[in-house]
Formats: sequence, structure tokens, C-alpha cells
Amino acid sequence: TLFCVFSCKAQNKDLPTFKVVRIIDGDTVVVLNSKNEQLKIRLAEIDCPEKAQDFGNKARQFTSDAIFSKKVQIDLLEQDRYGRYIGKIYYNQKYLSEELVKNGLAIVYRKYSDSKKLLELEEQAKNKKIGIWSLKNFESPESFRHSKK
Repeated sequence: TLFCVFSCKAQNKDLPTFKVVRIIDGDTVVVLNSKNEQLKIRLAEIDCPEKAQDFGNKARQFTSDAIFSKKVQIDLLEQDRYGRYIGKIYYNQKYLSEELVKNGLAIVYRKYSDSKKLLELEEQAKNKKIGIWSLKNFESPESFRHSKK
């Protein structure tokens, strides 16, 4: 299919299921695990615009529309220095990071991803000039964060 190169993890029934209870921004959400504990999840492989940036609120809204108050499967990869979990979130046989990139609402975080599929989706969004790629001078979320410090 378009969404997965099967062995797609979204089809993997042993991935834990979580309920999404809060959308912090385009690439950070809060979920409940089976013990009703809250976990903060940072989406793997991508970086969405910050809230104060163009398309920051659109990215947050996209994530909210896709998964808020729904059950999702998450491939938890690691914990970051802020105590957040880095995870790949799957819903309706879709990989959320791919959907955000495809819609021009995230860039591929090259430092943390070597996904050819994500890079292709980013290139397609750039060529179509959608989302962040419609802007004349898009500043990466990372450099935006650094300039605010």
C-alpha cells in the first residue's frame, strides 16, 4: 500500500495501544497507557513548526484532527533528555509522521531519521509548495527555537 512497506508496524498487533488525551503541538502529544498513566510522546523522525511560526497551529490542528481522543499504536523508541518518549504513532494504518510531512506540516529531522520514504514525501511537498513549503523563507523549527533563546 502507499502507507506502509509491509512489514508495516501499524499492522503489528503487539504494538501497545494508547489513548491520546492532549495535543501539545504538531509533534508532541500526551497519551494514557493501559495503567492510565500519562506519557508525553514526541513524534519520531520529524520536526513541526513551533506554535509561534507559520503553520505551527495548522500542524497542531492536523495532529489533533488525526488522533485526539482516539486509540493509537505507538512504537516507543527511547526517552529524550526532557523525559519525553520518542515514538512512532500509527492510526488507521497510517504513520502520523509521514502524514505531517506529506501535508507540508513537518520537516524530516535528518539528525534522527534516515527514512527514504520521509525524504521522498518531503521532496514531493516541496515541489507542490504546500504547507511550510509555500513560504518564501521558511525557517526550520530548530533554528527558530535557537533564535528565541
